[in-house]
Amino acid sequence: MKFRLIPLFLALATIAAVAQQPANVLTEKPIRARDLGIPFQGTPGALNAITDVKGVEVGMTTLISGSGPLVVGKGPVRTGVTVIFPRGKTAKDSVMAATTVLNGNGEMTGTNWIKESGFMQGAMAITNTHSVGVVRDSIIAWQGKTGYIPLSDLYTADLWASLPVVAETADVPLNDMNGFHVKPDDVFAAMNTASSGPVPEGNVGGGTGMICFGWKCGTGTASRKLPDTQGGYTVGVLVQSNFGNPHNLTIAGVPVGRELVPPAIAEPKPAGSGSIIVVIATDAPLLPTQLRRIAKRAILGVGRIGGLGEDSSGDLILAFSTANPGAVSAKKIATVQMLPNDEINPLFAATVEATEEAIVNSMIAAQTMTGANNITVQAIPHDQLQQLLKKYNRLNPPGQPEPAPQQSPTPVQGPKKPSR
Repeated sequence: MKFRLIPLFLALATIAAVAQQPANVLTEKPIRARDLGIPFQGTPGALNAITDVKGVEVGMTTLISGSGPLVVGKGPVRTGVTVIFPRGKTAKDSVMAATTVLNGNGEMTGTNWIKESGFMQGAMAITNTHSVGVVRDSIIAWQGKTGYIPLSDLYTADLWASLPVVAETADVPLNDMNGFHVKPDDVFAAMNTASSGPVPEGNVGGGTGMICFGWKCGTGTASRKLPDTQGGYTVGVLVQSNFGNPHNLTIAGVPVGRELVPPAIAEPKPAGSGSIIVVIATDAPLLPTQLRRIAKRAILGVGRIGGLGEDSSGDLILAFSTANPGAVSAKKIATVQMLPNDEINPLFAATVEATEEAIVNSMIAAQTMTGANNITVQAIPHDQLQQLLKKYNRLNPPGQPEPAPQQSPTPVQGPKKPSR
Protein backbone atom coordinates (compact mmCIF):
# COMPACT_ATOMS: atom_id res chain seq x y z
CA MET A 1 0.00 0.00 0.00
CA LYS A 2 1.35 3.40 -0.96
CA PHE A 3 0.85 6.42 1.29
CA ARG A 4 0.91 9.88 -0.24
CA LEU A 5 0.99 12.32 2.66
CA ILE A 6 -0.96 15.23 1.17
CA PRO A 7 -0.86 17.74 2.76
CA LEU A 8 2.02 17.12 5.11
CA PHE A 9 0.46 18.92 8.07
CA LEU A 10 -1.46 15.79 8.98
CA ALA A 11 -3.77 14.77 11.75
CA LEU A 12 -2.12 12.62 14.40
CA ALA A 13 -4.22 9.64 13.37
CA THR A 14 -2.82 9.75 9.85
CA ILE A 15 0.72 10.07 11.18
CA ALA A 16 0.16 7.02 13.34
CA ALA A 17 -1.12 5.03 10.37
CA VAL A 18 1.97 5.83 8.37
CA ALA A 19 4.17 4.92 11.32
CA GLN A 20 2.88 1.35 11.14
CA GLN A 21 4.63 0.88 7.80
CA PRO A 22 8.09 -0.75 7.59
CA ALA A 23 9.77 2.63 7.03
CA ASN A 24 9.50 3.41 10.76
CA VAL A 25 9.11 7.15 10.18
CA LEU A 26 6.89 9.88 11.58
CA THR A 27 6.40 7.95 14.80
CA GLU A 28 6.18 11.09 16.88
CA LYS A 29 6.43 14.83 16.65
CA PRO A 30 9.91 15.61 15.26
CA ILE A 31 12.45 16.99 17.71
CA ARG A 32 14.55 19.99 16.74
CA ALA A 33 18.16 20.71 17.61
CA ARG A 34 17.33 23.37 20.21
CA ASP A 35 15.04 20.89 21.99
CA LEU A 36 18.18 18.90 22.80
CA GLY A 37 20.09 21.91 24.09
CA ILE A 38 22.38 22.21 21.07
CA PRO A 39 23.69 25.80 21.13
CA PHE A 40 23.54 28.11 18.12
CA GLN A 41 24.52 31.72 17.61
CA GLY A 42 21.98 34.32 16.62
CA THR A 43 18.30 34.95 17.33
CA PRO A 44 15.75 32.87 15.39
CA GLY A 45 12.42 34.11 14.12
CA ALA A 46 9.11 33.04 15.66
CA LEU A 47 9.01 29.73 13.78
CA ASN A 48 12.76 29.31 13.30
CA ALA A 49 11.92 28.46 9.70
CA ILE A 50 12.17 29.87 6.19
CA THR A 51 8.50 30.85 6.53
CA ASP A 52 9.51 33.52 9.05
CA VAL A 53 10.18 35.60 5.93
CA LYS A 54 6.78 37.12 5.24
CA GLY A 55 5.11 35.76 2.12
CA VAL A 56 7.15 32.56 1.82
CA GLU A 57 5.04 29.40 1.64
CA VAL A 58 6.25 25.79 1.75
CA GLY A 59 4.38 22.65 0.71
CA MET A 60 5.43 19.00 0.68
CA THR A 61 4.32 15.59 -0.50
CA THR A 62 5.91 12.56 1.16
CA LEU A 63 5.79 9.14 -0.54
CA ILE A 64 6.42 6.07 1.63
CA SER A 65 5.37 2.57 0.58
CA GLY A 66 6.55 -1.01 0.31
CA SER A 67 9.29 -3.05 1.92
CA GLY A 68 11.75 -5.77 1.06
CA PRO A 69 13.80 -6.33 -2.11
CA LEU A 70 14.07 -3.53 -4.65
CA VAL A 71 11.90 -4.01 -7.72
CA VAL A 72 12.43 -1.11 -10.11
CA GLY A 73 9.12 0.57 -10.83
CA LYS A 74 7.39 -0.95 -7.80
CA GLY A 75 9.53 0.09 -4.85
CA PRO A 76 10.09 0.27 -1.99
CA VAL A 77 9.39 4.00 -2.23
CA ARG A 78 10.97 6.56 0.11
CA THR A 79 10.83 9.90 -1.66
CA GLY A 80 8.80 13.08 -2.23
CA VAL A 81 8.84 16.70 -3.28
CA THR A 82 9.21 20.04 -1.49
CA VAL A 83 7.85 23.26 -3.04
CA ILE A 84 8.70 26.84 -2.04
CA PHE A 85 6.73 29.90 -3.14
CA PRO A 86 8.77 33.08 -2.49
CA ARG A 87 5.69 35.32 -2.40
CA GLY A 88 2.97 32.73 -1.87
CA LYS A 89 1.09 30.66 -4.43
CA THR A 90 -1.25 33.44 -5.55
CA ALA A 91 1.45 36.02 -6.30
CA LYS A 92 2.79 36.37 -9.82
CA ASP A 93 5.40 38.95 -8.93
CA SER A 94 9.03 37.91 -9.40
CA VAL A 95 11.74 38.14 -6.76
CA MET A 96 15.34 39.18 -7.15
CA ALA A 97 17.50 36.07 -6.90
CA ALA A 98 20.97 34.63 -7.36
CA THR A 99 22.67 31.24 -7.23
CA THR A 100 26.08 29.83 -6.48
CA VAL A 101 27.79 26.43 -6.39
CA LEU A 102 30.23 24.81 -3.97
CA ASN A 103 30.63 21.61 -6.02
CA GLY A 104 28.55 21.13 -9.13
CA ASN A 105 27.80 17.41 -9.28
CA GLY A 106 24.07 18.12 -9.19
CA GLU A 107 21.19 19.81 -10.97
CA MET A 108 19.20 22.99 -10.45
CA THR A 109 17.12 23.94 -13.47
CA GLY A 110 16.25 27.49 -14.48
CA THR A 111 19.44 29.05 -13.16
CA ASN A 112 20.73 30.40 -16.47
CA TRP A 113 17.92 32.95 -16.60
CA ILE A 114 18.40 33.84 -12.95
CA LYS A 115 22.07 34.55 -13.66
CA GLU A 116 21.16 36.54 -16.76
CA SER A 117 18.19 38.53 -15.44
CA GLY A 118 18.62 38.52 -11.67
CA PHE A 119 14.99 37.47 -11.17
CA MET A 120 13.02 34.30 -10.40
CA GLN A 121 9.28 33.91 -10.84
CA GLY A 122 6.94 31.44 -9.25
CA ALA A 123 7.55 28.29 -7.29
CA MET A 124 10.78 26.34 -6.97
CA ALA A 125 11.01 22.71 -5.90
CA ILE A 126 13.41 20.08 -4.53
CA THR A 127 13.06 16.35 -5.16
CA ASN A 128 15.17 13.28 -5.97
CA THR A 129 17.65 13.23 -8.84
CA HIS A 130 15.56 11.29 -11.33
CA SER A 131 12.32 13.19 -10.67
CA VAL A 132 13.59 16.64 -11.67
CA GLY A 133 11.95 16.46 -15.10
CA VAL A 134 8.47 15.51 -13.96
CA VAL A 135 8.54 18.07 -11.15
CA ARG A 136 9.65 20.84 -13.52
CA ASP A 137 6.96 19.94 -16.06
CA SER A 138 4.33 19.66 -13.33
CA ILE A 139 5.08 23.16 -12.05
CA ILE A 140 4.44 24.52 -15.55
CA ALA A 141 1.24 22.44 -15.83
CA TRP A 142 0.05 23.72 -12.44
CA GLN A 143 0.65 27.28 -13.60
CA GLY A 144 -1.56 26.63 -16.62
CA LYS A 145 -4.30 24.85 -14.67
CA THR A 146 -4.53 27.60 -12.07
CA GLY A 147 -4.31 30.48 -14.54
CA TYR A 148 -0.94 31.55 -13.17
CA ILE A 149 0.19 31.52 -16.80
CA PRO A 150 -2.75 31.62 -19.27
CA LEU A 151 -1.47 28.88 -21.59
CA SER A 152 -4.34 29.39 -24.02
CA ASP A 153 -3.04 32.89 -24.66
CA LEU A 154 0.60 32.06 -24.19
CA TYR A 155 2.27 34.55 -26.48
CA THR A 156 0.31 37.59 -25.36
CA ALA A 157 0.65 36.93 -21.66
CA ASP A 158 2.96 39.08 -19.57
CA LEU A 159 5.01 35.94 -18.99
CA TRP A 160 4.87 33.80 -22.11
CA ALA A 161 7.16 30.99 -21.00
CA SER A 162 8.25 29.41 -17.76
CA LEU A 163 11.66 28.22 -16.56
CA PRO A 164 10.99 26.71 -13.13
CA VAL A 165 13.78 26.10 -10.65
CA VAL A 166 13.96 22.45 -9.57
CA ALA A 167 16.88 21.05 -7.59
CA GLU A 168 17.73 17.52 -6.51
CA THR A 169 19.63 15.15 -4.26
CA ALA A 170 19.84 11.38 -4.73
CA ASP A 171 17.81 9.25 -2.29
CA VAL A 172 19.59 5.97 -2.94
CA PRO A 173 19.95 3.35 -1.52
CA LEU A 174 16.70 3.76 0.44
CA ASN A 175 14.44 4.66 -2.49
CA ASP A 176 13.59 3.11 -5.84
CA MET A 177 14.86 6.24 -7.58
CA ASN A 178 14.75 4.62 -11.03
CA GLY A 179 11.07 3.83 -10.54
CA PHE A 180 9.98 7.46 -11.11
CA HIS A 181 7.41 7.41 -8.33
CA VAL A 182 6.90 11.19 -8.05
CA LYS A 183 3.89 12.00 -10.23
CA PRO A 184 2.28 15.27 -11.35
CA ASP A 185 -0.50 14.90 -8.78
CA ASP A 186 2.12 14.77 -6.03
CA VAL A 187 3.61 18.05 -7.21
CA PHE A 188 0.15 19.64 -7.55
CA ALA A 189 -0.69 18.57 -4.00
CA ALA A 190 2.49 20.11 -2.59
CA MET A 191 1.79 23.35 -4.43
CA ASN A 192 -1.89 23.52 -3.53
CA THR A 193 -1.26 22.92 0.18
CA ALA A 194 1.76 25.20 0.57
CA SER A 195 1.42 27.44 3.61
CA SER A 196 3.28 30.02 5.65
CA GLY A 197 3.16 28.05 8.91
CA PRO A 198 5.63 25.70 10.59
CA VAL A 199 7.74 23.60 8.22
CA PRO A 200 8.00 19.83 8.83
CA GLU A 201 11.53 18.44 9.03
CA GLY A 202 13.38 15.16 8.76
CA ASN A 203 11.98 12.30 6.65
CA VAL A 204 9.57 14.50 4.72
CA GLY A 205 9.09 15.98 1.26
CA GLY A 206 12.03 15.80 -1.08
CA GLY A 207 14.22 14.86 1.89
CA THR A 208 12.31 11.67 2.73
CA GLY A 209 15.01 9.18 1.71
CA MET A 210 18.16 11.23 2.31
CA ILE A 211 21.29 10.38 4.32
CA CYS A 212 24.03 12.69 5.59
CA PHE A 213 27.24 11.93 7.48
CA GLY A 214 26.11 8.31 7.58
CA TRP A 215 22.95 9.13 9.59
CA LYS A 216 19.34 9.53 8.49
CA CYS A 217 18.46 13.11 7.65
CA GLY A 218 16.39 15.00 5.09
CA THR A 219 14.62 18.36 5.20
CA GLY A 220 15.61 21.07 7.67
CA THR A 221 14.97 24.75 8.20
CA ALA A 222 15.97 27.67 10.45
CA SER A 223 15.88 31.46 10.51
CA ARG A 224 17.53 34.50 12.01
CA LYS A 225 15.93 37.81 12.99
CA LEU A 226 18.25 40.82 13.08
CA PRO A 227 17.78 43.47 15.78
CA ASP A 228 16.16 46.74 14.82
CA THR A 229 19.54 48.46 15.03
CA GLN A 230 20.64 46.26 12.10
CA GLY A 231 17.47 46.75 10.10
CA GLY A 232 15.24 44.14 11.71
CA TYR A 233 15.49 41.94 8.64
CA THR A 234 14.81 38.20 8.58
CA VAL A 235 16.86 35.49 6.90
CA GLY A 236 15.27 32.05 6.47
CA VAL A 237 16.95 28.90 5.19
CA LEU A 238 15.61 25.54 4.02
CA VAL A 239 17.95 22.66 3.21
CA GLN A 240 17.67 19.21 1.71
CA SER A 241 20.67 17.41 3.23
CA ASN A 242 22.26 14.35 1.63
CA PHE A 243 26.00 14.83 2.00
CA GLY A 244 29.05 14.47 4.19
CA ASN A 245 31.81 12.13 5.32
CA PRO A 246 30.83 10.63 8.74
CA HIS A 247 34.30 11.32 10.11
CA ASN A 248 33.91 15.08 9.48
CA LEU A 249 30.58 15.65 11.24
CA THR A 250 30.85 18.68 13.53
CA ILE A 251 27.94 19.98 15.62
CA ALA A 252 28.25 23.16 17.68
CA GLY A 253 32.01 22.95 17.22
CA VAL A 254 32.20 19.41 18.66
CA PRO A 255 33.96 16.75 16.52
CA VAL A 256 30.99 14.41 16.68
CA GLY A 257 32.14 12.28 13.76
CA ARG A 258 35.33 11.27 15.52
CA GLU A 259 33.53 9.86 18.53
CA LEU A 260 30.04 8.89 17.37
CA VAL A 261 30.26 6.53 14.40
CA PRO A 262 27.10 5.59 12.45
CA PRO A 263 26.38 1.89 11.95
CA ALA A 264 27.50 0.53 8.59
CA ILE A 265 24.75 0.06 6.01
CA ALA A 266 24.53 -2.75 3.47
CA GLU A 267 25.07 -0.47 0.46
CA PRO A 268 27.16 2.41 1.79
CA LYS A 269 27.70 5.57 -0.16
CA PRO A 270 31.33 6.53 -0.78
CA ALA A 271 32.53 8.83 1.99
CA GLY A 272 31.70 12.41 1.11
CA SER A 273 29.30 11.57 -1.70
CA GLY A 274 25.84 13.07 -1.93
CA SER A 275 24.55 16.60 -2.16
CA ILE A 276 22.93 19.50 -0.36
CA ILE A 277 20.47 22.08 -1.65
CA VAL A 278 20.28 25.35 0.30
CA VAL A 279 17.46 27.86 -0.29
CA ILE A 280 17.84 31.26 1.40
CA ALA A 281 15.01 33.78 1.72
CA THR A 282 15.24 37.30 3.10
CA ASP A 283 13.11 40.41 3.29
CA ALA A 284 16.17 42.64 3.17
CA PRO A 285 16.28 44.87 0.05
CA LEU A 286 19.16 43.23 -1.80
CA LEU A 287 20.09 43.37 -5.46
CA PRO A 288 20.99 40.16 -7.34
CA THR A 289 24.71 40.86 -6.98
CA GLN A 290 24.26 41.13 -3.22
CA LEU A 291 22.12 37.99 -3.11
CA ARG A 292 24.92 36.09 -4.79
CA ARG A 293 27.17 37.21 -1.95
CA ILE A 294 24.56 35.97 0.52
CA ALA A 295 24.37 32.61 -1.29
CA LYS A 296 28.14 32.20 -1.06
CA ARG A 297 28.00 32.59 2.73
CA ALA A 298 25.78 29.50 3.00
CA ILE A 299 28.88 27.54 2.01
CA LEU A 300 30.43 28.56 5.34
CA GLY A 301 27.43 27.07 7.14
CA VAL A 302 27.90 23.82 5.21
CA GLY A 303 31.58 23.89 6.17
CA ARG A 304 30.83 24.43 9.86
CA ILE A 305 29.11 21.06 10.05
CA GLY A 306 31.82 19.28 8.07
CA GLY A 307 30.85 19.54 4.40
CA LEU A 308 33.85 19.87 2.11
CA GLY A 309 32.22 20.03 -1.31
CA GLU A 310 33.73 16.72 -2.35
CA ASP A 311 34.03 15.76 -6.02
CA SER A 312 30.91 13.59 -5.99
CA SER A 313 28.77 16.13 -4.16
CA GLY A 314 26.27 18.55 -5.64
CA ASP A 315 26.17 21.59 -3.36
CA LEU A 316 23.83 24.15 -4.93
CA ILE A 317 22.55 27.34 -3.32
CA LEU A 318 19.76 29.77 -4.24
CA ALA A 319 19.05 33.08 -2.49
CA PHE A 320 16.11 35.41 -3.07
CA SER A 321 14.70 38.62 -1.61
CA THR A 322 11.02 39.38 -1.17
CA ALA A 323 11.72 43.13 -1.08
CA ASN A 324 11.14 45.45 -4.05
CA PRO A 325 7.76 44.11 -5.21
CA GLY A 326 6.78 45.12 -8.72
CA ALA A 327 10.34 45.65 -9.94
CA VAL A 328 9.85 43.31 -12.92
CA SER A 329 6.30 44.29 -13.82
CA ALA A 330 7.02 48.03 -13.98
CA LYS A 331 6.18 49.29 -17.48
CA LYS A 332 8.85 51.97 -17.62
CA ILE A 333 11.24 52.87 -14.83
CA ALA A 334 11.33 50.71 -11.71
CA THR A 335 12.45 52.32 -8.49
CA VAL A 336 14.12 49.84 -6.14
CA GLN A 337 15.69 49.99 -2.72
CA MET A 338 19.12 48.58 -1.91
CA LEU A 339 20.83 47.92 1.38
CA PRO A 340 24.27 49.56 1.34
CA ASN A 341 27.06 47.02 1.10
CA ASP A 342 28.55 48.39 4.30
CA GLU A 343 25.42 47.17 6.15
CA ILE A 344 25.36 43.62 4.77
CA ASN A 345 27.65 41.86 7.26
CA PRO A 346 24.87 40.99 9.76
CA LEU A 347 23.01 39.26 6.92
CA PHE A 348 26.14 37.26 6.10
CA ALA A 349 26.33 36.10 9.71
CA ALA A 350 22.60 35.28 9.78
CA THR A 351 22.96 33.18 6.63
CA VAL A 352 25.87 31.16 8.02
CA GLU A 353 24.09 30.58 11.33
CA ALA A 354 20.72 29.63 9.83
CA THR A 355 22.30 27.29 7.30
CA GLU A 356 24.24 25.47 9.99
CA GLU A 357 21.18 25.09 12.21
CA ALA A 358 18.93 24.00 9.33
CA ILE A 359 21.34 21.16 8.50
CA VAL A 360 21.47 20.04 12.13
CA ASN A 361 17.67 20.19 12.30
CA SER A 362 17.49 17.97 9.20
CA MET A 363 19.40 15.32 11.16
CA ILE A 364 17.84 15.73 14.60
CA ALA A 365 14.26 15.58 13.27
CA ALA A 366 14.94 12.53 11.10
CA GLN A 367 14.02 9.07 12.34
CA THR A 368 15.47 5.66 11.57
CA MET A 369 14.29 4.42 8.18
CA THR A 370 14.28 1.00 6.50
CA GLY A 371 14.05 1.15 2.74
CA ALA A 372 14.85 -0.81 -0.39
CA ASN A 373 16.51 -4.23 0.11
CA ASN A 374 15.76 -3.86 3.83
CA ILE A 375 18.59 -1.37 4.20
CA THR A 376 18.26 0.54 7.46
CA VAL A 377 19.79 3.94 8.14
CA GLN A 378 19.81 4.91 11.79
CA ALA A 379 18.84 8.29 13.17
CA ILE A 380 21.61 9.94 15.14
CA PRO A 381 21.06 8.93 18.81
CA HIS A 382 19.97 12.03 20.69
CA ASP A 383 21.10 10.86 24.11
CA GLN A 384 24.61 9.96 22.94
CA LEU A 385 24.89 13.24 21.08
CA GLN A 386 23.88 15.17 24.19
CA GLN A 387 26.43 13.32 26.28
CA LEU A 388 29.12 14.15 23.74
CA LEU A 389 28.17 17.83 23.70
CA LYS A 390 28.18 17.84 27.50
CA LYS A 391 31.66 16.32 27.49
CA TYR A 392 32.89 19.31 25.48
CA ASN A 393 30.88 21.79 27.59
CA ARG A 394 28.66 22.60 24.62
CA LEU A 395 25.24 21.62 25.94
CA ASN A 396 22.77 24.37 26.77
CA PRO A 397 19.53 24.11 28.72
CA PRO A 398 17.02 22.96 26.06
CA GLY A 399 15.65 25.80 23.99
CA GLN A 400 18.12 28.39 25.25
CA PRO A 401 20.30 30.34 22.79
CA GLU A 402 24.06 30.26 22.99
CA PRO A 403 25.33 33.00 25.34
CA ALA A 404 26.39 36.09 23.43
CA PRO A 405 30.16 36.53 23.21
CA GLN A 406 31.73 39.17 25.41
CA GLN A 407 31.93 42.46 23.59
CA SER A 408 35.21 44.28 23.46
CA PRO A 409 35.14 47.98 24.33
CA THR A 410 34.13 49.97 21.29
CA PRO A 411 37.18 51.84 19.97
CA VAL A 412 37.02 55.49 19.12
CA GLN A 413 36.03 55.72 15.49
CA GLY A 414 38.08 57.80 13.12
CA PRO A 415 37.15 58.80 9.59
CA LYS A 416 35.56 55.95 7.67
CA LYS A 417 37.96 54.33 5.22
CA PRO A 418 36.74 53.61 1.72
CA SER A 419 36.17 49.98 0.79
CA ARG A 420 38.88 48.34 -1.24
